[in-house]
Formats: sequence, C-alpha cells, structure tokens
Amino acid sequence: MSVLDTSVVGAARARLRMTQRRMRENNARFGAWFNRIMPKGLFARSLIIIVTPVVILQSVLAFVFMERHYNTVTRRLSAAVSQDIAAVTQLAVAFPTEEDQNRIKRIAQISMGLTVDFLPGERLPPPGPKPFFSILDSAFTGELAKRLHRPFWTDTVGNSNLIEVRVQMDGMVIRVFARRSQAYLSNSHIFLLWMVGTALVLMAVAILFLRNQIKPIEALADAAIAFGKGRDVAGFRPRGAREVRGAALAFLEMKRRIERQIEQRTTMLAGVSHDMRTILTRFKLELALFGDSADTEALRRDVDELQSMLEAYLAFAREDVGEPPVVADVARLIEEARVNAERHGAKVTASYTGDPMVMVRLDAFRRCLANLVGNAGRHGSRIALSGTRDERWLTVAVDDDGPGIAPALREDVFRPFFRLDEARNQDAGGSGLGLTIARDAARAHGGDVILGESPLGGLRAAIRIPV
Repeated sequence: MSVLDTSVVGAARARLRMTQRRMRENNARFGAWFNRIMPKGLFARSLIIIVTPVVILQSVLAFVFMERHYNTVTRRLSAAVSQDIAAVTQLAVAFPTEEDQNRIKRIAQISMGLTVDFLPGERLPPPGPKPFFSILDSAFTGELAKRLHRPFWTDTVGNSNLIEVRVQMDGMVIRVFARRSQAYLSNSHIFLLWMVGTALVLMAVAILFLRNQIKPIEALADAAIAFGKGRDVAGFRPRGAREVRGAALAFLEMKRRIERQIEQRTTMLAGVSHDMRTILTRFKLELALFGDSADTEALRRDVDELQSMLEAYLAFAREDVGEPPVVADVARLIEEARVNAERHGAKVTASYTGDPMVMVRLDAFRRCLANLVGNAGRHGSRIALSGTRDERWLTVAVDDDGPGIAPALREDVFRPFFRLDEARNQDAGGSGLGLTIARDAARAHGGDVILGESPLGGLRAAIRIPV
C-alpha cells in the first residue's frame, strides 16, 4: 500500500471515529432530554406503557379505515350516483318531449331514488364556496366530471340530507336531488365513536387497576420511610400482587428481627446494669466504712467515674427504642438547651426559623442535643444554637469557639470510647460516648450528625432529621 493510500485510510478512520463520537454525544443528549420530560412516578410510567400502544393502535386503525374503507366506499357510492345522473342527462337528450321528461322523472324517482326537475330557460348559478377538506365534495365532483361532458354545478353543503346537482343542457337546466347517504358513507361516525369509546373504557380500567397495584408499593415505601425515621408502622399489611406481597413480608420479617435483636440486647443490658450497680453500691458502702483519707477519696472518684461511664454506655446501647415519636416544639427544646448550658457558665445564643412543631422521639432528641451542647461547652466558652426547618429537613447546628477537630478525625470521634489526644482536651471529662450517642439518636430518626467548621472558629455539629 502506498503512502497516499495509507493517508486516505487514516483520514477515513478519523472521520468515522468523529462521526461515532458525535452520534454518542447526540444519543446522550437525547437520552438526558427524554429523561427530563418523562414522568418519574411508577404510576405515570406504567400508564404510559399501557396507553401508548392503545393510542397507536387506534390511530393506525382510524387511518386505515379512513384511507381504505371510508374513501373507497365513498368514491364507489359517488361513482354510482354520478352514473345515474349521467344516465338521466342522456335520456333527456334522447327523449326531449314533455311527456318523455315526465316519464324520465318517474323512472329516476322509482329506480334511482333521484328527484329530477327540468328547468327551461334557466342557467347555472355562480359557483359557491367549496367546503374545506370535504371528501364527499372532491370525490363526487371528480366522478361527475368523468361522466358528464357538460357544465354542471353541485351543492354538497346547503342541505345536510340532500345533494343538489344542476346540469346545463341546450335551453334548459336539469336539477337533480339525491340523498346524501347515496353518495356518502354516513355511518362512519359510529365506527369512530365505538373506537374512541372503547379506548376510553380501556384507559379507565387500566387507570383503576394500575392505581390499585401502585397503592401497595406506596404503602411499603411509606412504611420503610417511617421505620427508618424511628416511627411506628401501624396498620401496614401485605397487599397487592405476589411480588409486592413478598417484598412486604420480607420487610415485616426484617423489622421483627431488628426489634427482637434490640429487645434482647436491652434485656441483657438491663441485667448487666442491675448486677454492676449492685457491685458499685457495695464498693461505695465499703469505702464509707474506711473513713476519709487521700486513698479512699481517689477510690471514690474512680467509682463515680465508673458509674457515670456505665450509665453513658447503657444510654448508648438502649437507644430509646421503646419511646414513641411525638410532635414536639423544637424551638422550646433549643431554648431549654441554651438555659442548661448557661447554668454551667457558657455564653450561649439561640435562634430558630420555620415551623417548630416536628415529629421526634422527645427524650432521644433532647439527649442528642444535650450531648452536643455539653461537648461544645467542655471545649469552648461561646456556643451558638441555630435551628432551621424546611419542607424536608430539620437542621439544628451547635457551634463553639473551641479548638475544633481535624477533618481527618471527624468520623473517628463517633466511635465509642474514642478519645482525642490533641485537638480536644482529654482532661475535660466525658465518657467518650457523647458524640456516639448523639449520632445514634439522630440516625434513629432517619437523620445524622455532621461535623464541620464553625463560624465561631471551632467545631460545628449539625443534626439533620427528615420531617
């Protein structure tokens, strides 16, 4: 292969690759546009899947009927009437006497269904306006022009039941009235009404059945959302098609397993709490008998710290699963957190915007907010509380002016008993479960706790809960 042939092949391949790339880009743009205009709901998409074939089928049937059957029959009927009129004109030429004309009238009336009048000395009227898009007028006029070699005038719109034709003869005009049904397929509207009526009935049945099939799926989604937000799933039962029932039964079984596991863990921890509290109480009594000394004071502090850690761990593990959600005033809860923080010497500001009434687990949300405020108070001197509620989310931000937490460690601090060595002061107290309990409570509502930079220079802990 020569150098010229190689360059030509290379240029052709480059053009082919460019064409393929443009086709992929056009397909991607068309797909994005199509996804934007298409409905997102399952009900609407299913309805389109059912309605679109019905509409296409009805359109094809209507086109075939109008184009083939309707036009063909109309043209044949028009041809038959035009042949009868042409025969009448030929008889009038062959038999011009008045007696013959009366006989022609009777023959046309009895045999052809035509009303014929002979108008001596008349002329054709001026042409009238032609109807817009009239199959009858175009077909009938065309058939008359083929068979009548004389001037003629037609009126297919003046009288809805009759067609008037006038033919210019020598010294007179022949006026012929024919029934419209003789030249026109008059019952076509019945076919169209049946077609449209059956399509509407099918669409109504499809909408009804689809609505009944979509409702169980929506109920399952609502139940999953409610369970994810920590709310009670009351009145939910499997309904609908077999596959939907299977998914609902699997959801209920998963819900029962989770609740059973949490109940077993809570029962076990209650027993552990009772046993350990008994031992701690015995330690306190024995320390009280030893009297006051530096050694016993240190042991008392260790016992108190152990008891506080035990209570914090039990609160973390319990998760307040049995607490039902209620509609609470979040603005009032933020104000309570502000007052409690000021009692411990912190400078706190609070604000709230939006509807304050939100469905939450009251004690769990109060403890979540208290843990974040307490954590901010241990490591900062100024705290800012702000709450916002929109159509989808409740957001409560807790800002402080403390040393903050490095971005690389912001997920690690949510681990149970994780203690920071540098960013936050380890000697400030705490069991290492405050942030863990806070995130656990937020996630029990279907939300989360997110850490970030604070406008005050320290840490921002934001609670986000779906409403």
